Amino acid sequence: MTLDFVSRIDFFWALLPEIVLSCWAMAVLLVGVWEKEEPGVPPGNLRTLAWLSIAGLVVAALVNGWLYRVSGVDPSGMIALDSFRLFSNWIFLLGAALTILVSIPYVARQRLQAGEFYTLVLLATVGMMVMAGTRNLILLFLAIETMSISAYVLTAYNRRDAKSAEAGLKYFILGAFSSGFLLYGIALVWGATGTVNLAEIAQTIEAGAGFTGLLMAGMALLGIGFAFKVGAVPFHMWTPDAYEGAPSPSTAFMAAAVKAASFVAFLRVFLEAFPALYEAWYPIVWWLAALTMLVANLIALSQSNVKRMLAYSSVAHGGYLLVGVTAANELATAGILFYLLIYTVMTIGAFGVLMIVSGHGEERLQVEDYSGFGWAQPVIAVLFTIFLLSLAGFPGTAGFMAKIYLLQGAVESQLWTLAILLALTTVVSYYYYLRVAWYMWMRPAEEGVPTGQIYAPPFVRIALVGSAVIIIYLGVLPGGLLEGALVAAEHFGVSGGNVLTGLAR
Repeated sequence: MTLDFVSRIDFFWALLPEIVLSCWAMAVLLVGVWEKEEPGVPPGNLRTLAWLSIAGLVVAALVNGWLYRVSGVDPSGMIALDSFRLFSNWIFLLGAALTILVSIPYVARQRLQAGEFYTLVLLATVGMMVMAGTRNLILLFLAIETMSISAYVLTAYNRRDAKSAEAGLKYFILGAFSSGFLLYGIALVWGATGTVNLAEIAQTIEAGAGFTGLLMAGMALLGIGFAFKVGAVPFHMWTPDAYEGAPSPSTAFMAAAVKAASFVAFLRVFLEAFPALYEAWYPIVWWLAALTMLVANLIALSQSNVKRMLAYSSVAHGGYLLVGVTAANELATAGILFYLLIYTVMTIGAFGVLMIVSGHGEERLQVEDYSGFGWAQPVIAVLFTIFLLSLAGFPGTAGFMAKIYLLQGAVESQLWTLAILLALTTVVSYYYYLRVAWYMWMRPAEEGVPTGQIYAPPFVRIALVGSAVIIIYLGVLPGGLLEGALVAAEHFGVSGGNVLTGLAR
């Protein structure tokens, strides 16, 4: 009885950030019930709900920092308490906070229900945090569904927009298929090994006790489910339509935080449960990375809609991250964590500018709509240029350093072809990123486009400036963050040990 009690206490402490954020999300929802709506008047307590949500994220972040001092959690339990999980939590919390900040004018302009919107963002973040720390496949599935269902609703959140409803329906239908693959894969892995605990699965495989055919089928189905979640080619079909049709804050959140959580869970499952089967899944992930980088970048070249271009850009970045998954060494894993944090900041920053420019009905989304924008709104245009250059991986930005670390991880594992392909597709991406910057600074304003009337509230400008500062600072001095990511990679695995040793080719 005492051991059970201690185990329950350990489980409670390990999940404390998620528990705090879940309770806070319910409080935000209850406060939103008293929101009064009047025709033609934005919700009166919209900013109150937004700042209350950000306060909850700050409290969860403080608890997450406190967990670095906790060492009494059962290392073989359902929840990991390693630096990998805690570092990942910072990414999700930062992504949610930036999304809420840049979304405030958009939510007011579109008259969306703020209480429910911010509650869904917080609950999706809870699911992401559990995904990063779970060592149990059933808990993983519950966490993924918590995140995914929130994302489905956020995609279709603007009920007055037919495109939003269509995007949500497409995302939901394809997401249900991917959930089916995940659940069936979990069932087959359990049937092959007799357990759903990641550490015990790894031990069973190393002991040669797992039924190989069943296990391989289960691992393949899990891989398909994760490939859908990260938007890898050819499982990316939902991404452009869902991202383009969803409200822009939802798109920013999905393209950054949801993708980051999916990659973290991918790493957690495959590098902790299936390290002994690396030779089996390595070639599949290799081809997914190569196809994703090539196809996404080539399609992005032809996009004239900036929002859709950023959607294909998100798919391409997934390909770069898959290079790190394929490399499966400490440097590559640290590079993925570094990349995900930077990618979250620069993606939400780019979508934040897009929300400012797009107008009331998101009608200004074409590249031509940015003509002359640089001289009419120089501050916002400079910030947008920084985000675009970082997304492209231009030297001097954090995006460049993130790709350098992925390349180093790939070279360490002797993945020469993928490393060269990453570099070449990065050069290709310069065209569609710099094309937008060229229109902003080199083309005169189109007739009838009110570039001088665009306004961003001070707190949105602060969020965008802060994001740009992070990008420039980490582009010049990335050492501190990389060191934290390396520590997270070193302590990644069962009982705080490293499961990456020996995986490098």
